[in-house]
Amino acid sequence: MARHIYSCPLRWFDMDAFGHVNNVVFLRYLEEARVDFMWRLAPGNGSDAFTGGVVVARHEIDYLKPLVHRHTPVTIETWVKEIRAASIDLCYEVKDEETVYVRAATRIVPFDLEAGRPRRVTSEEESFLTDYLEPEPGTGEAAGTGAGKSAEGAVTV
Repeated sequence: MARHIYSCPLRWFDMDAFGHVNNVVFLRYLEEARVDFMWRLAPGNGSDAFTGGVVVARHEIDYLKPLVHRHTPVTIETWVKEIRAASIDLCYEVKDEETVYVRAATRIVPFDLEAGRPRRVTSEEESFLTDYLEPEPGTGEAAGTGAGKSAEGAVTV
């Protein structure tokens, strides 16, 4: 399966008093990569996928090595870990050729802004996301296939 590749520039103001990228700034980097990824299925291409809104329900970040300012951008790889009926789990690595600085995960929820509530993942969105779905380690099977059905057949959110 494919990973989305985003080249993220480092900005001087991303640094903290210790001379490395501040931990909160990594959330911004992940957001930039996520938006770039999701807009691959953009309205400009005739699609209305994800246009109603998407909200973040959860972030997890493992800081592995300090990242200091430099002129070379870092690479952020994004892939889909799981697709549920009404949520999507994304994974990321922030890295360069030699070092992985951060591993992270985000749970996003498609949102109906007019109704003010979460909505289901559409078939078009699921089809797009499936191209980036990676198998669970050790199983050879992708998580979350089957439009949000668990092993018992219950719909997961």
